[in-house]
Amino acid sequence: MSVFVIAEAGVNHNGSIKLAKQLIDAASDAGADAVKFQTFKAEKLVSKNAKKAEYQQKNMQDEDSSQFNMLKKLELDIETHKELIAYCKTKNIMFLSTPFDLESVDMLDSLGLEIFKIPSGEITNLPYLRKIAQLKKKIVLSTGMATLREVGDALELLTSNGTPKENITVLHANTMYPTPMEDVNLQAMLTIGKTFNVAYGYSDHTLGIEVPTATVALGASVIEKHFTLDKTMDGPDHKASLEPHELKAMMQAIRNIERAMGDGVKKPSKSETPNIEVARKSIVAAKPIQKGEIFSKENLTVKRPAGGINPMQWDDIIGQVAKRDYDIDEMIEK
Repeated sequence: MSVFVIAEAGVNHNGSIKLAKQLIDAASDAGADAVKFQTFKAEKLVSKNAKKAEYQQKNMQDEDSSQFNMLKKLELDIETHKELIAYCKTKNIMFLSTPFDLESVDMLDSLGLEIFKIPSGEITNLPYLRKIAQLKKKIVLSTGMATLREVGDALELLTSNGTPKENITVLHANTMYPTPMEDVNLQAMLTIGKTFNVAYGYSDHTLGIEVPTATVALGASVIEKHFTLDKTMDGPDHKASLEPHELKAMMQAIRNIERAMGDGVKKPSKSETPNIEVARKSIVAAKPIQKGEIFSKENLTVKRPAGGINPMQWDDIIGQVAKRDYDIDEMIEK
């Protein structure tokens, strides 16, 4: 089954429908399975005096330290959602959005979303988790900042409120933008999968493409990665996002690794089978041998090509009698 790749546009549209559509174009062109935005009402998400995260303050040029004012400019209303959903259909890519409050959950449900993405910050939000679970849709749960116990508590809440575990994919994540390599801890993704016997994946905030690509080889079924049209744009997440050419490179790398994983059966591949005769060897005469002569390590050797007696039968041939004359380098026959 192919890895499901979510191209995370997030709030990198900067409040512009035009930019949002260009992000959809880029995600579709790269070959992503879905493009994801964020749905929220600033009033429902954050209090008026909440400060921006350090990385948000650092990545934005304005002096305003208010999370509320930043988020208010990045809201997408229901009509914009409808327009973007319709546009995604023309581009043959799935529209997704992360709801950040209960009203946004209702709105996305009314718009017919098939998959609900729960962000890391909501993993301890019981009313929110319960509401999404009761929709009985597919769920992708991010686990940044969470302990293993908190992941288990969230899973228990989701499954006990109507969503079967087979409909849930749990993403290992780190919420620092960008994530330092030493904090990625991909082994924790495997721990999640093994501990809870659940489908798992990875939501990536590192700067490159090697980490999300590596998760394919570790069994990730869903990968999420932020992208933007231009890293130099003003906004909280642009600097830790991929540009379109990088997103395309990541998609190509992911699909290549998928193909490279194979079926696990160790055997000569179709492409290398012709090399067997060229690269392997046979038992041949090291010097002219006359009929009746005894084969020995002095008059036999091993050389390319294959096609004669396999050198693994060396001990069986030594001591046998030559049934005919052999010229030097001629393959020995039984």
